Amino acid sequence: MASVQPSTETTKPAGPPANDSNSPARDDGSRSAEEKAAIDNWLPINASRNAKWWYSAFHNVTAMVGAGVLGLPYAMSELGWGAGVTIMLLSWIITLYTLWQMVEMHEMVPGKRFDRYHELGQHAFGERLGLWIVVPQQLVVEVGVNIVYMVTGGTSLKKFHDTVCESCKQLKLTYFIMIFASVHFVLSQLPNFNSISGVSLAAAVMSLSYSTIAWGASVDKGKVADVDYGMRATTTTGKVFGFLGALGTVAFAYAGHNVVLEIQATIPSTPEKPSKKPMWKGVVVAYIVVALCYFPVSFVGYWAFGKTVDSDILVTLSRPKWLIALANMMVVIHVIGSYQIYAMPVFDMMETVLVKKLRFPPGLTLRLIARTVYVAFTMFIAITFPFFDGLLSFFGGFAFAPTTYFLPCIMWLAIYKPKRFSLSWFANWICIILGVLLMVLAPIGGLRNIIISAKTYHFYQ
Repeated sequence: MASVQPSTETTKPAGPPANDSNSPARDDGSRSAEEKAAIDNWLPINASRNAKWWYSAFHNVTAMVGAGVLGLPYAMSELGWGAGVTIMLLSWIITLYTLWQMVEMHEMVPGKRFDRYHELGQHAFGERLGLWIVVPQQLVVEVGVNIVYMVTGGTSLKKFHDTVCESCKQLKLTYFIMIFASVHFVLSQLPNFNSISGVSLAAAVMSLSYSTIAWGASVDKGKVADVDYGMRATTTTGKVFGFLGALGTVAFAYAGHNVVLEIQATIPSTPEKPSKKPMWKGVVVAYIVVALCYFPVSFVGYWAFGKTVDSDILVTLSRPKWLIALANMMVVIHVIGSYQIYAMPVFDMMETVLVKKLRFPPGLTLRLIARTVYVAFTMFIAITFPFFDGLLSFFGGFAFAPTTYFLPCIMWLAIYKPKRFSLSWFANWICIILGVLLMVLAPIGGLRNIIISAKTYHFYQ
């Protein structure tokens, strides 16, 4: 991916960066340099820098390939073959390009590493403006994903229970979300990205496995009789809102950018071996896996069932029971890892504020209380608003489009200033325009789905 850019020699050796000017809260002027360094080393993002390139690969797969892949055939039924295939391919290309930009910008300043998304934003837009542009969007993305994954984990657990034990008493979704959350009360105490590498690897394997089950079972089942590839909705209004909601579902599927700098921060770097080389190697492997998951599930699922496909293709594939039960349990294991990947930057922000601004002493007690409260919060919201497909569309357009599709391009233009009308200039502006359209249009369809679902929903049912 060629682009106009200045020399980007990277220098920072492995070790904690001097981040005093690049955090949402810096009020530790009275602390000694040793105390500040100790605090930086205690924070989740800076704590460990010994990751290998394959850590980047499975962390990115876990972050990118979520349970949203199971909703892509439904999105295809709202888009149709032409628009669906085009949007899926364009999204893959654009998001790979913007991910490459972020990997390149991680060490664009000699001797410095931008370990967090907001630090890069501050470099591009200024200390205060960069913070206000990036942090709210990143928090919406990461907290939103964690809430959606609470719903997904609980829903998949319920489907597993109902599939393997049809004669058992039907339990409320609320209980399954609480069971799923109980795992995170424990796992959230793992201190940093490298400490959750085993969980992330298992999650990455599960994502490829259940995606393969989804499209493989669809091939085995074959086309349903009189399959219809027309638009799912029958009214013009329904078609428009369905199309917009599907855009949000696709945007949600490409969400890994919000944690990419934090993942790259775990990789060691020297002037001779900058972190961008192993990081990009891992990203390429991850995106190959993404393609192997997304495209077969989307296209084969839509080919087999047309517009009758459900919002979760595993619901449509009700047989064989044992395979569908296994796939649902794989989804549960995967979203356990994904939840932790997206929660880690939130934990880092929370602990930075608590320790550096509010001056709480760093330690196990602070981490235990802060992270437990966060998990409980996401659990409560998920139990209260479990509108899975509507949440995918709404958060996909409202939050993921800026941080994934066009904010990296704006930063690239602001920092590198490529020549007007050059290939790089055109590529970035095309991504920005498409991303802004996605951000404006997609949440409309998702919000409509939420409103429709809310009409028949009873709280804590």
